[in-house]
Amino acid sequence: MSDSNGDTAFAGKRMPLEGVRVLDISNYLAAPTASMFLGDYGADVVKIERPGHGDEMRYWGNSKNGVGLYYKVVNRNKKSVCADLRTPLGVEIVKRLVKDVDIVVENYRTGTLEKWGLDYDVLSAINPGLVMLRITGYGQTGPNRNRPGFGTLAEAFSGLAYITGHPDRPPLLPGFGLGDASTGLMGAFLTMVALHEKKVNGGKGQVIDLALYETLYTLLGPQVVNYDQLGIIQQREGSRLPFTAPRNTYETRDGKFVAIAGSTQSIFERLCAALDVPDLANDPRFSDNRVRLENATELDVHLQKAISNFDLDDLLSRLVSFEAAVAPAYSVAETFDDPQFIARENVASIPDEELGGPLRMQNVVGKLSATPGKIRSTGPRLGEHNREVLIDQLGFSEDELRAAQIVV
Repeated sequence: MSDSNGDTAFAGKRMPLEGVRVLDISNYLAAPTASMFLGDYGADVVKIERPGHGDEMRYWGNSKNGVGLYYKVVNRNKKSVCADLRTPLGVEIVKRLVKDVDIVVENYRTGTLEKWGLDYDVLSAINPGLVMLRITGYGQTGPNRNRPGFGTLAEAFSGLAYITGHPDRPPLLPGFGLGDASTGLMGAFLTMVALHEKKVNGGKGQVIDLALYETLYTLLGPQVVNYDQLGIIQQREGSRLPFTAPRNTYETRDGKFVAIAGSTQSIFERLCAALDVPDLANDPRFSDNRVRLENATELDVHLQKAISNFDLDDLLSRLVSFEAAVAPAYSVAETFDDPQFIARENVASIPDEELGGPLRMQNVVGKLSATPGKIRSTGPRLGEHNREVLIDQLGFSEDELRAAQIVV
């Protein structure tokens, strides 16, 4: 798809977060995702990794020639610098870097930075304008604050797993790191909120305390207010929703799947017309959304029967021509060839020396008309920027670094 992020018209223009400096001392997924979003829009991100080993993300999932592929995505637009934060030299490296950064991103268990002498009080004494994003499983307060936390646990604890799956089967966890990814996105947003507050209210920084489960809990929609006011506890209903019908996936004649939503009355009526079942729209059981919800199982039977008369391509063409709401249930391979993904440049091709060629990954999210984001580099080699940052910028000697087993 795109090998230039679609930004040729913006060559030489300042990126929106250019000049914002981020020190990422986190690992794994949620917090590095937050700094990834900041880096996508021009922030200068220095990532600290343990000498000789690096971030555990380097060993997660699939690899090519020993190189972790997911690391390359989540840690794009970053510099890799080695430091062991458990040692006096590692602490000193962080303190020297903190003097000139705007943001520190961390996700160690509650109390860990305090144990190492890198808590916010210490760092803000060096840099009073510092904004620190702290991501933990359960937050810095509450009875669970000292428990280890991961996205998987957040997906269960938040209530997401409870409503995911089929009624007669166990709760399902999502097939990707939804808890981590949503927290990373929220972390980037809250960081920008804190930076704005710092700019307009005197230049003093603050701490952002974000728990992994909290974003998911908010994203679950009306569950809390429905339980509070009506005593309703949402249950597992497969792909259905408790507030609109139809809403499900259906199999076509050639064994493909589509998602269909009838969120408005006019859309539902168009769907029925497109499927050659106009009488469904007039059936008292399906005449409006509330009665359709009461008869959702029977409605799905009728829709599945009608959809099974069409191959996928014919079905999509027909429903689109009627302006009904439909989308194919794509595999990732199918997204690479879809004209919409291509037109929007949703996949970017970025050179990568470590892998010896281009690497394709999801492009920057969103399109700013004047100052768009850009993937400037894939995730770096471990310690690739040690000399640039530790020696040239911070003034450490080669002997000091070699004694700490930091390769330069």
